[in-house]
Amino acid sequence: MKYILIIAFISLAFSQYESQPTTPRSAISYTDTIPAALKGEFVDDYDIRYTVTDSLFTQHPQARYHILKWNLKEQYFIARNDTSNPSEKGLYSRIDYMYFQNMEPWHWGFCLTVYNAASDSLAEIQAVADRKNPRKGCNGYPFSRMKRKG
Repeated sequence: MKYILIIAFISLAFSQYESQPTTPRSAISYTDTIPAALKGEFVDDYDIRYTVTDSLFTQHPQARYHILKWNLKEQYFIARNDTSNPSEKGLYSRIDYMYFQNMEPWHWGFCLTVYNAASDSLAEIQAVADRKNPRKGCNGYPFSRMKRKG
């Protein structure tokens, strides 16, 4: 009798596990939480133009990053590199950002922390930018400073 109860319990546990609906991570949209300060047309301190929407980060004229996930608390997003980009086609990137104070006209900056990960999860767990040192906190380089185009 004891064995029958154990087998019944195990069968019930597995049947509940199999019946749980699962949504693949790739099918979940995380792109609806873009901070308003980061949305729009920008120019960096190297005079490169950018367009940022809730689902696409474009470095004009040729590099596009399809945003998969925003992490507002830790200030980064994960993106898939466009297959027509000049390099790292179809790979994944982690782009960290930070806000600036008393640095007008520059209001925020970004760091292409990881640009060649094999998956979105690998891009997310690799190196983190050092926001305490924006002049060298981006893999030894400065964050690219951004201002609104106009």
